[in-house]
Formats: sequence, C-alpha cells, structure tokens
Amino acid sequence: MLNPADPAFLETLAAALPVGSLMQPTPNYLADPRGRIGGQAAAVARPRTVAEVSTILAACNAAKVGVVPFGGGTGLVLGQVMAEGPLPLVLSLERMRAVRAVYPAENVLVVEAGATLAEVQAAAEGAGRLFPLSLASQGTARIGGNLSTNAGGVNVLRYGNTRDLCLGLEAVLPDGTIWHGLKRLRKDNTGYDLRNLLIGAEGTLGVITAASLKLAPIPAAMATALLVVPSPAAALDLLALAQARLGGMISAFELISGMGLAFLAEKLPEQRQPFAEAPAWMVLVDLGLPEGITPDDALEGVFAAGAEAGCVLDGVIAQSHAQRAEFWALRENIPEANRRIGAISSHDISLPLGEIAGFITEAGPALAALGQWRINCFGHLGDGNLHYNVFPIPGETRAQHEPRREAIKTLVHDMVHARGGSVSAEHGIGRLKVDDLEKYGDPAKLAAMRAIKAALDPNGIMNPGAVLRGPA
Repeated sequence: MLNPADPAFLETLAAALPVGSLMQPTPNYLADPRGRIGGQAAAVARPRTVAEVSTILAACNAAKVGVVPFGGGTGLVLGQVMAEGPLPLVLSLERMRAVRAVYPAENVLVVEAGATLAEVQAAAEGAGRLFPLSLASQGTARIGGNLSTNAGGVNVLRYGNTRDLCLGLEAVLPDGTIWHGLKRLRKDNTGYDLRNLLIGAEGTLGVITAASLKLAPIPAAMATALLVVPSPAAALDLLALAQARLGGMISAFELISGMGLAFLAEKLPEQRQPFAEAPAWMVLVDLGLPEGITPDDALEGVFAAGAEAGCVLDGVIAQSHAQRAEFWALRENIPEANRRIGAISSHDISLPLGEIAGFITEAGPALAALGQWRINCFGHLGDGNLHYNVFPIPGETRAQHEPRREAIKTLVHDMVHARGGSVSAEHGIGRLKVDDLEKYGDPAKLAAMRAIKAALDPNGIMNPGAVLRGPA
C-alpha cells in the first residue's frame, strides 16, 4: 500500500534537493482540461537534472509515496490527474527543456523531456529540418508527455506516431536507476526494447527525461485543399486514389463533418469558412512536395481524378500560405468549438479503414435509439483515428444527459470493438479508460502488462491507478 507524501517526507526530500525544487500545488497542476474532475497532491517537484529526478524517485520508492508525472497538462484521459488515494507527489519536468544536441546530417535532435512540442519544432527548423509531430496543443504539450502517451496528431499517415519518431531515451526507473539509452542508432538488436516499453506507458514504468528524436527534410512546398466528398466511404476511396497518384507525399488526410462546421459557426463565428453552405462531409488534404512538383499540379490531378470517380463534389485549393493556415485553423478549432458546446460523451477511437464507413453509418441510428443528439465525427481518416463525439441538441445541456453518458460510451465502444477497432487511438488510457481496457483488452496482454508493472515498479509508486488498476 502507498503512503501519503506527508510533511516529514517532504522535509526530508527538500533537504536532498536544491532550494526551490518543491512547491505547493497550484490549480494548473491538478486540472482536467475537460473539467470533469480535480486532482490532489501534497507538493510539486520541479527538478532541473536527471540526477535530481533520480533522487526524487529513489526517495518516493523507499517511502512508498506515489508519483504523478506531469507534462503540459493537456491529456484528456486523467493520466495526470489523481483524484483519490494517499496524497502523491506531482513531478513536473518543466525546468528540463534544453536542446542537448542537433545532428542535421543524421536527422537527429536530442532534447530534454520538458521542452514543449513547439520548442522542439523550432529547434528542428533552426537546423533546417522538420520534426513532423503536430498537435493542436503543441504550444503547451511537452515532448516527454507526447512520448509517454505515444501521441498521434495529424501527420501520422506519413511520419507515424511519436514512437516512430524516437531513436533513444534517457529515463529514470521507479527505484531511481538512470537508464542511459539516449542512442542515435537506427538499428539496435541488443535485447528487449525498453525504449518502446516506456513510450506509451503513460508514466507508469518510469520517467522519460530526454529523447533522441528523428527529424525529416523540410518539404520544398506544401499543398493543401478542402475537398467536398459525398460520404465517408467516398472519402476513403479518395484516399486510396490520392495514395496511388502521390505515394508518400500525403502528410495528412482529415475528415470533417458538416456538424463540425455548424459548431464553429455557432461558437466561433469569427472563423472564416470556405463554403457558403456547409457540406455534409469534406476532407482536408495536406501534401509535402519535393522539388519539381507544384501544389496546383499535385492537387488538381487528384481533384480531377476524384471528380471523375465520383468521390469529389467540390473543393478549394489553398493559393497561399495564409489560405493554407485558414484551412488548418478550421480543422484545429473544431475541438475548441466542441468544448464550448459541451460533449456528453467523447470517443477517441480507431478502426480498420475498411470498417470506418460502416461504423459511421450504423452508429448514428443506434445512438438515436437512446435519445436525440448531435454527433460531430471528425479526425485522422488516413490512419483510421476518429473523434466521435456526442452532444446535446440545442436548448439542452451536457449536465442534463450525464446519467446517459455511460450508456452512450458503452454503445460506441461495443460497436468499435466488434469491428476490430480500439477504444483508445491516440489519447491513451490514463485513469478514465481503465475499465475499458479491462473490458476490451486481450487477457494475455493484460497479464503481461501487470507482470511488467510488478517487475519494474513493485511498490506501485509510478502514476498509481493509471493504465492498470491499483490494489484495492
């Protein structure tokens, strides 16, 4: 059983660290971005070095005090918010944000875990390279949190998840041992893959303190278009057509629904919209082009071929950087409009591409049997990741439907699971989806996960209750 981080423990820990390393928790360290629940903590530790992280974890392990790693606080599954149990210590790496090295010829950047994603992108750009992970929260989200949750974002189709963008890690294990795995190797078959075990573990197996990240060449030009499609099935046909014509040049292929545009018009009317009348479905296509191919050449060919095949009805090709930014602002502001409407139940799901259209077609009528809703379905169609969110109709509020939230979530997740999908595509498990992992997870995988947790963190101090249920 865990112990609280009581005054005596905090006094001993403070004496082992530089002055100012511990502070009282302020609301930003205890907040859930969706406002559903508040966290608790005895103190916040803010180390400056990996040695200080080691000191903190060793002390917490010896005293059996829980540690809640905190990145940018943007997680949506309560991974950084512990509402119950003995008072933990929150561990923030916000002071560890240095770029330790850049190797442009190798396309590698070594950076500490507290750097924000925007800072990592800027460091790569300063070296004439691209770090392609892209999220709406990149100005706040920290790269350690991105790695710990294996964040996705809009460029997964071309560049992969965060796991695919990492070569090596420096990390501190629960007993305070420092793992010096900060390699720049593209091939390394020396035993178990501890790097990929820690990536996506959501801080339950240790604390990532630095990473060697893969960079990519900056495309010679970007091409962006909003294309109106008759249906999600037609959008998938268009994706296949575009991939056949353009190969690996497609960076993003985002599905947007008419409901998303309606929410923007309702809550963010200043957001400029490209169509006089909102279409039911559209896709945002983003290409990174090599020398010798112009944006118009690339996209006009896709537009023409899509129109001939019946999977494109209309569209607009960005004619400038400013217009491209407007198109992306449209997509990236949908979550903010959703937040202002107030979702009854939000779902971060993924499906095999061939199952997406059938799921969307069937899920709406199935939910209608439970009541009247507005559904905003959008997301990263190219990699099968949808954000399928259910909202009250005009004149009603989220709070009125709170008793129905569990039934809505269960219906959606059951349908996703039946089609071979995942109930957590890119946001992780945190504490919010522990029940879902137990319900839908493969028993053999869950047993292996529990065995790994017990081996690396026998005292259960790391992010207690996240991903795996803690002891009763």
